[in-house]
Amino acid sequence: MITKLTSLLNAAHISLSDRQKDLLVGYVNMLHKWNKAYNLTSVRDPEQMLIRHIMDSIVVEPALQGTRFIDVGTGPGLPGVPLAIVRPDSHFTLLDSLGKRIRFLKQVQHELKLSNITPVQSRVEDFPAEPPFDGVISRAFASLNDMLNWCHHLPGKTGQFYALKGVVPQEELAHLPEGFTVDRVVKLLVPQLEGERHLIVVNVNK
Repeated sequence: MITKLTSLLNAAHISLSDRQKDLLVGYVNMLHKWNKAYNLTSVRDPEQMLIRHIMDSIVVEPALQGTRFIDVGTGPGLPGVPLAIVRPDSHFTLLDSLGKRIRFLKQVQHELKLSNITPVQSRVEDFPAEPPFDGVISRAFASLNDMLNWCHHLPGKTGQFYALKGVVPQEELAHLPEGFTVDRVVKLLVPQLEGERHLIVVNVNK
C-alpha cells in the first residue's frame, strides 16, 4: 500500500516523509479494520480509501492558513486525521456527535501516537470555541449556508471556513448568509479520482 500511496503523492506533487506515509497507511488499515464492525465509511477497499479519503483530504493542505483547526462533522476523521499527519505543527480538533466515531478516533490517536488531534463528541452548535480557531474545515458536511450558520461562532477574527466540495455550488455561493464573503475557490487535483473537487474558502466579516 505504501507503493500505491507514493505513486499517488508523486502524481499530486506532494512530498512526505517515510514516517508520514507509514502513519497514513496505518490510519487506512485501522479504518478498514474498524469499518467491518462500525460502518465508518461506504468505501470498503483500502486502495480506494487512499484515493477517496487520504488524497482527497491532504490536497487542501497548501490552502490552510493558521495552526488551530476544527474539523466539523469529522466522521471517521476526514479530512482532519490525514491533515494532522501531513501538518504536524498544526492542531486539529475532530468534532462529531456520534460516539462510535469518537471512540474510533481516540483509538487512532492512541495507536498512531498523534499528539496534534483532539477527538470531541459534541453537536457543533453546542461546542464552545475557546480560544477561537484559525480555520473551520468540513468535508461532505451540510450546505455552505448551514455550515456557516451552525459554525459561525468557531473562527477567530481572521479565521476562515474551508468547505470541501465536488462541483462548485454556484447556487450556495450566491446566497451566503449575511456577514460572510467568498475569499477564493480552489480547484483541487486528486489523482485517480473521478469528478471535480473544489475547496471553497469563506471569510467572516467581523
